[in-house]
Amino acid sequence: MFIIIASLFGASGVACGAYASHGLGTWATPAQVEYFQLAVTYQLLHAIALLAVSVLSVFISSRLLIASKIAFVTGICFFSGSLYLYVLSGTKILGAITPIGGLMLIAGWLLLMLSLLSYKNIKSSD
Repeated sequence: MFIIIASLFGASGVACGAYASHGLGTWATPAQVEYFQLAVTYQLLHAIALLAVSVLSVFISSRLLIASKIAFVTGICFFSGSLYLYVLSGTKILGAITPIGGLMLIAGWLLLMLSLLSYKNIKSSD
């Protein structure tokens, strides 16, 4: 399921990037285009991370890896999603959600690290 979600994030990230490059600038300010591009960059980067963690999960069974995947999905939705909605709707209150998304993305990376360290320790003790 997470591989499918990663694929959807990848495809929609490319589509949003194309819109940012070819249509958004006709009505948005340069700052808004920059926010939108930042959202695209983070979405695509973390779609790849989610894909990698999902493939890793095929070989390593870990609750920490599941938590990492959930954190990446939540982080992408909150971080990139709030920036997209801010630019498209102009609603500044959504900016309060963006840092939560950033924290979830950081958590995804840290949970990945912890899962690998814990797996290494389990393999070393065998």
